This record gives sequence, C-alpha cells and structure tokens, in this order.
Amino acid sequence: MENDIESLQTILKDDPSNFQARRELSILLVNQGFNEEAEQNFEYLCNYFPDDAELHYNLGIVYEKLKKFEKAKEEYKKAIELSPQEDFYYNLGEVFIELQDWDNAEECFRKVLTTDPNDGNCYFNIGLCDYNRNEKNKALDNFQKAVSINPKDIYAYFYIGYIYQDEGLTNFAEENYKKILEISPDYSWAYFNLGSIAFKNGNDEEAKEYLKKTIQYNSADIEAYKLLVKICLKNNETEEVLELLHTALNTEPNGDLYYCLARVYKFIGNMNEYYKSLKSALENPYTLSYSKKAVKQELEYVAAQIDINKETEPERVIEEYESSDEFESEENNEDFEVDNEENDNEEDNYDNYNEDEQYDEDEEFGEYYDSDESGESDENEDDYETDSEYDDEEFEDNTEDYNDGETLRE
Repeated sequence: MENDIESLQTILKDDPSNFQARRELSILLVNQGFNEEAEQNFEYLCNYFPDDAELHYNLGIVYEKLKKFEKAKEEYKKAIELSPQEDFYYNLGEVFIELQDWDNAEECFRKVLTTDPNDGNCYFNIGLCDYNRNEKNKALDNFQKAVSINPKDIYAYFYIGYIYQDEGLTNFAEENYKKILEISPDYSWAYFNLGSIAFKNGNDEEAKEYLKKTIQYNSADIEAYKLLVKICLKNNETEEVLELLHTALNTEPNGDLYYCLARVYKFIGNMNEYYKSLKSALENPYTLSYSKKAVKQELEYVAAQIDINKETEPERVIEEYESSDEFESEENNEDFEVDNEENDNEEDNYDNYNEDEQYDEDEEFGEYYDSDESGESDENEDDYETDSEYDDEEFEDNTEDYNDGETLRE
C-alpha cells in the first residue's frame, strides 16, 4: 500500500493535473489514516470538480474523521444536492448526532429507511435520538427494532438494558446485559452495570466478581474501583482490593485511585500509608475529582494525628482540574462540601487556605457508614459500622449516574 502511495505521489509530481491519480491517492491516504494529506487533495479536487457528488462525500468523510463536523455537514449536504444517495443521508445523520441535532439526524435516518426498511443501524440511531430527547419509550421501541434486525447489536442491547435499569426493572436489564456478554465477553460496561445491580440488591460477592471483570477488561474504569472499595470496606475485605489498587497505580498514577487507597489504609488503621496516599492524591490533581481543598484538609488532619512536625515547603499553585464526563466531581460529598459560588478561586491556590477555617475533627468526621445514592440506608448498615473516627460518607458511588448513555456506535 505504501508503494502505491509513493507511486501515485511520483506520478503527481511529474503531472499535477493527473486528476485520476490524485483521486486514487486521496482514497489511499484516507484508508491509511493520513487524513490531513487526504483533506488537501480532496479540497483540490472539489475546487476543480464542484459537481462531483462522490468527491464532496469523500471530503465529508475526511472532515468527519478530523472532527470538523460543521464542514462535514456542508460537504454531505452538497453531495445530497447533487445525488441524493442512502450513504450520503446516513453519514449526514451521524454528523447531526455529533452536533446533537437530534431532529435533523432522525430525518436523515428516516430517509434511508424509505429505501432500506431493514437497516438496523438506522433504527439504533433513531433510538439514540429519542433517548437524548428523553423519549425513553420511543427509544426502547427503536432499539428493540434494531436487535430484531441484527441480534448481535451489543450497543442496542446496552441501551435497552440501561433504560430498564433506570426504570428499576433490573431483571430485564440483567437479561440484556448478559446477552451483550454472550456476544462480546469483554464488554466492560455490561460487567459494571451488572455489578452495580448486584450491589444494589445486596449481593456483594456477585457484585465483586462483576467489578473485577470490569477492571480486567478496562483497567481505567475508576468507578469500578470506587464501588469495589466500598464493598470491600463494608465486608472488612481489604487485602485483595489493596493489591488491585497498587497494581493499577503502578501502571499509571491517578488521583482518584490514590484517594481510594487512602480510604482503605484509613479503614485498616495504617495512618502512615493513609497520609502518603492522600499526599499522592493531591500530587495528581488532574485526575482527582474529589474536592482538593477537602482532601488537603483531611491530609492536614491526618498529619496532626501522626505528629508530623517537620516544616513543610510552601504549596505551589495547582491549576484547578475541570471536571469532565470522564472524571466527574462527586456532588454528594456532604462532609467536605465546598460552596463553589463563594470559593471560586479558593481551591485554585492551596496557599490561600484560611487559618480561621481550621480542620474540625468533630465537624468533619463521624462514624463510618454506607448509604446508597438514593439516600436509603443499607439494610445491614449496623453490621458494618466501625469505631473509626472519620466519616466516609463522601466516598459514595455514582452507580446510577455511571454509563449515562453517551456511548456512540463507531
């Protein structure tokens, strides 16, 4: 393939007006992932042949690969004006999805279905539009049409499962997640959601197995570690989760995982490792989704408990981590809650910590207990309370919010 590219480049060097060679070269460049070079060549060709629908379509593909979605939209529209074809409508629909223009996206996929009523991908994408417009019943209907046409559509099964799970119909949700695993045994999100359901139902051992599978197939799934730590602390089973956390952190440091590690060391009473883990969490601010001010307060409190009297260097200013879908800040941190409206700049600079806000053990910490996100206490809450002075309520999982339906078919 590289020889073909080099041969065509040689031809064009000698004869820049050889449009057929340039077209062939452009397609080869796209197939090999050289999108910027392909972009230049297709733009050149479209200027010379403005009425060639295929050229505009191919340029739209290149723009889409480069995530220039507005430009891709315009090229697909030009292609449709010149020659309204199914592929052109389908690709335009996908670009509208990227632009979150759900109504126009659906219109494009409906156009495809007028000529090909058995296109399961179109039903999936229409379901995605319904889902994002919060029309869950319509979405469910279209996802089910998608799997009736293509019984191996794992993405449609996932959305069906997630809608059922969101409605509290966990038996139907589990059924669909398990169908996914029959088709694709390494689909980590299905394992996580099965683990989440098992945990909510009080089946801790089953939940642990699903969460370990999640981590096996996606070692970067931070939410899986958080929920696994919660279950292990509840059942006083720390050895295995310590090993998993250390293995993950040896691969790549992560602020949230260091904070998880700190909670485990706190639970087992290893104050020195507790302190070190909190310190490491703060040293990885861009992957720490918990309040940095709160973690620093906790660190200072632990330092006082283990009598660290050595003079510390002044803290450097750390740019505040902006939460994203991947690392979403915990909104239910009642013990370390920060008023963002009053303290917009306070967390950005650790040196601005007000001495008048001294860390109050009695105020910040209470007995360890777990509660699920809905606010309902676990049935056996009293069985796993400890004598710890510190309150882990801030360490709540976001299992209901995880996997919020943003998966898009590639």
